[in-house]
Amino acid sequence: MKLVLRLFAAVLVCATAAPRLHADAYDAKPKLVVIMVWDQFRGDYLDRYRADFKAPNGWNLFLKKGAHFTDCYYDYANLITAAGHSTIGTGAYTSGHGIPGNGWFEPLGNGKFREVSSVDDYRYRIVGEAPGVATSPGVSPHKELATTLGDELVLASGGRSRVYGVSLKDRAAVLTSGHATKAAFWTDHDNGRWLTSTYWMPQLPAWAEKINETAVADARKQAGIPEGSFYEKVGRTAAGVAYQLNFAKALIANEHLGNNPDGVTDMITISISSTDINGHQVGPDDPSQKKLIVDSDALLNDFFNFLDKQVGLKNVLIGLSGDHGVGLTAKSAEAMGMPALNIQQKTFLAALEQKLDKRFPKKAKGKYVLGLNVPFIQLNQEQFEQAGVSEEQAENAAREELMKVFAEETPANPATPFETRQPEPAIATHIYTVSEMREGRLPNTQYGRLIAHSYSPYIGWGIHVNYGAYQFPGNLPATHFTGNSYDRHVPLDLYGAAIVPGTYHGVVAPVDIAATFASLLRINRPSAAVGNVLTQAIKPEAAGSTWVKEAPVTSKKR
Repeated sequence: MKLVLRLFAAVLVCATAAPRLHADAYDAKPKLVVIMVWDQFRGDYLDRYRADFKAPNGWNLFLKKGAHFTDCYYDYANLITAAGHSTIGTGAYTSGHGIPGNGWFEPLGNGKFREVSSVDDYRYRIVGEAPGVATSPGVSPHKELATTLGDELVLASGGRSRVYGVSLKDRAAVLTSGHATKAAFWTDHDNGRWLTSTYWMPQLPAWAEKINETAVADARKQAGIPEGSFYEKVGRTAAGVAYQLNFAKALIANEHLGNNPDGVTDMITISISSTDINGHQVGPDDPSQKKLIVDSDALLNDFFNFLDKQVGLKNVLIGLSGDHGVGLTAKSAEAMGMPALNIQQKTFLAALEQKLDKRFPKKAKGKYVLGLNVPFIQLNQEQFEQAGVSEEQAENAAREELMKVFAEETPANPATPFETRQPEPAIATHIYTVSEMREGRLPNTQYGRLIAHSYSPYIGWGIHVNYGAYQFPGNLPATHFTGNSYDRHVPLDLYGAAIVPGTYHGVVAPVDIAATFASLLRINRPSAAVGNVLTQAIKPEAAGSTWVKEAPVTSKKR
């Protein structure tokens, strides 16, 4: 009898001490979701500088305690900030969310066009500018043609979940977070003040106004840069990283994110612009870019420790990625033997215009080539139609004439000795027309798929151009936008109670974050999402999961 009692007691202890079906099972949904995007952050950075990361909860929160995916590649060929942030937020590519780049030419009729940004919205105005600063057009996510993960979280909770977006860049704050957000915040590039738009609110919250009164001067002092553009000068430093993370901390604390009174999940998207601002000027291999990433380790450690105290890291689900990678500077690549080239943008566009004008004499004043919004060259539909030229004729002609321009750009000099290194010619590896993209007349190849995913109705008539490795138009020392792998390679890292720590090899994509988090949150995927659920990094769910204890949904206004 005593033996039976002892056995019963042992079974009871085991049952109460280990109620889960699996030792690593999780049993509760997060109180807060954090989507963190690092701008112009190539996928090899974290492994390259791993030995320099000393903080336990900085980059090591992902490398040692989270799921670290080494082979994350975008599956499209327009690697631009606005498109990348929209892709992460919506879990879709440009063919789904519509955002082809940071801006494009928009027809106004009567032969007139204006260049618009991906988030311009003239129905609203900017909120938070300093007295005396001219009011600029407002901002909203209305050009984003798909819902985001944040939108679906708000919809699933009947409006009770709170979602916010933060970045130095308006497009990064707005497009990642979405339509149904409480607010998106970004900065005035000249003076560093935090701004929003009347799309969300008529005035800044008191806590944000207080930050604007003191934080700009503090950041300038920390960076040792008292004057000049806040974005260009301070934004590229560790002080700029701290400025963004400190604002995010103030938002989380003052809006009580992660402590929702209705018991539902909240969300914040944070995009760190600093690595992009600095990277464009120096390239990915410059010591200052490494220093910025390594110095950010302690800043992330401070931020994640703040989350631990505020919400509890066990209650937070975090996804980290980059909006695009970057290539070497043409100078660096050429020095190592690559056929690199800075293509003179104005020269080749003027030459293309001249050739098209010769081929199709104009019937009215104006240009055939509206301009370059990489990777697209936009064409003037109205001008071609007046000359009796169809879209297919115009786009095919633009492709043919551009190839001639590139062939003429750097002709070989027969007078130079054979031992002398010749200048490399401009190379277009692929050129596809917008009509081919729209109608799916593309090759059944990997690159054909990349191009198909890059289609946007906002471009109108035009061509998509992919340049040779480490070749690009413009004057920036380093840039991004091509379908080449160095532009598509970004990190993908996850942390949370539901995540199995480890390093994972095998190709994944940034669109997988929205799909995976939607699955974990038990909500619909964003409307155009195409990603896969990263089941290899998800723990099995406990039998006694608290998912079923959700409060009843009641509709509330945003």
